Amino acid sequence: MPSLIVNPRAGRGAAAKLLPVAQIGFAKAGIVDVLVTNAAGEEEMLTTRAIARGVRSFVILGGDGTCGRVANAILKSGIDCLVTALPCGTGNDFAKTLGTNKYSPAQVAELVVRGDAKRIDVGLADGHYFLNSCGFGFDASVLEATSRVRLLKGDAVYIYSALRQLFTYRGVEVTVNGAHDVQSGSMLMVTVSNGRWLGGAFKIAPQASVLDGKLDACFLGDSNVVQRVKLFLGAMRGTHIGMPSVSAADVQDLTLTFPDIPLMEIDGELRRAQSPTVNIRCVPRALSVVAAPGALV
Repeated sequence: MPSLIVNPRAGRGAAAKLLPVAQIGFAKAGIVDVLVTNAAGEEEMLTTRAIARGVRSFVILGGDGTCGRVANAILKSGIDCLVTALPCGTGNDFAKTLGTNKYSPAQVAELVVRGDAKRIDVGLADGHYFLNSCGFGFDASVLEATSRVRLLKGDAVYIYSALRQLFTYRGVEVTVNGAHDVQSGSMLMVTVSNGRWLGGAFKIAPQASVLDGKLDACFLGDSNVVQRVKLFLGAMRGTHIGMPSVSAADVQDLTLTFPDIPLMEIDGELRRAQSPTVNIRCVPRALSVVAAPGALV
């Protein structure tokens, strides 16, 4: 039977509040194995131990970071396991991809028991797997700023932080290899996406598919404040693609080089790259997932 992996701190404590209801809903479906993290980053360890004792299906109660860490443990193990998400994070981008972002615990449990699995692509950036996106420049700077926001929750955290950074972020120099017709130079942001959403509220890759064997790269050239505001509003609606300062490309293998070792956002978590040169590639159909009917594209 599946294991429920819980990060009680996800969503600024939202996961801890939902857990008792989730346990009741899952117990009715026969899912009673609950693994709760006690410290940041324990998801990989708990997942690895569960796989060693024969667990092959996981329901993740948490945010994008929790989903990413569970997926990394599965993919590094080389053992085929099933994953789905009951979202309780800030952006819940992966749950939006799976179509479970508005599902109740009982509905997610029903999906898992039904077990209609599909295999999706994942990304690999700097040796770390990602389910939804990785980003550089403005994206990473905004994520860093969210840690200082105390009174907001959900999508509002990222929107507020992005608006504040919009007027102060200075841009980043990037050399691009692997994306045709994309010029290297000063950029506001670079995102490489498997799913369509970023930070919950931004449809950063409106044409992305987790089934096409490619990643959607978006390059936002640096610009003045007025243009930045237009980009911000366009990214919320998914209409930024086609704006003069925006370039987009489907890529299978991409290399980005920065003047210094960059900070990078991966599935809603901040990491520092291993070197100034970062390789990103698509790993086709690498992970088995359970999704809402009609959700995967």
